[in-house]
Parts: sequence; structure tokens; C-alpha cells
Amino acid sequence: MDPFNFNELPEIISLLFEKVESIEQLVIGLKPSDTGDNDLLNVEEAAAFLKISEASLYIKVSRKEIPFSKPGKRLYFSRLELQEWISNSRHKTANEISSQLNKSKRKFGSKFI
Repeated sequence: MDPFNFNELPEIISLLFEKVESIEQLVIGLKPSDTGDNDLLNVEEAAAFLKISEASLYIKVSRKEIPFSKPGKRLYFSRLELQEWISNSRHKTANEISSQLNKSKRKFGSKFI
């Protein structure tokens, strides 16, 4: 860094604070590697992770709506599989459906639609 004079000190400090804040935001955004994305969760932990009641979780398990493992009498849930299940359950917006329909019309013409 180039030498600076006393009059430039407020500007230098301001830049320093900006850099520290950006580093802080980067650090906050980092996930700790200790947790592991593929942790096994029990019923209580899975319900807390999904922010639903344990009763709702049991209903989803009985209807086989949610991925789970049951070696013996206990239920286990993979955190990674639950995240994928949530992602795959996303509904398309009306604009996305309309866009997809327009692409189909251009590709196949109006024969099938």
C-alpha cells in the first residue's frame, strides 16, 4: 500500500471498514464443514429441520410422501435427501408454465395443443 498522509486517514479508515464488513459477510455465508450435509436425523430432528410437527412427519411417512429409512423400529432421515425432497417439490409459477407452453408450441406447432 502506498504511504498516505494524515488528511487521507478518514477515507482510509472508511475503506478499511468496508473491507472488514465484506469479509464478515463472506464468513457468515460459509457453512461449517463439521455438520455434514448427509447427517442422519431422528424424528424430532427431522421435524425441526422441516419446521413441521412430529405428527405431520409421521403422516408423511405413513403415506410414503417423504424419504426415510427404517432399519428395525426406528425412523431415520437423511438431511441431504430431505433437502432434495424439498427442492423437487417446487411448483412452477404461472409464467414458467406459460413460457414452457410457448416453447412447446414453437417446437411442435399447434398440432398437439
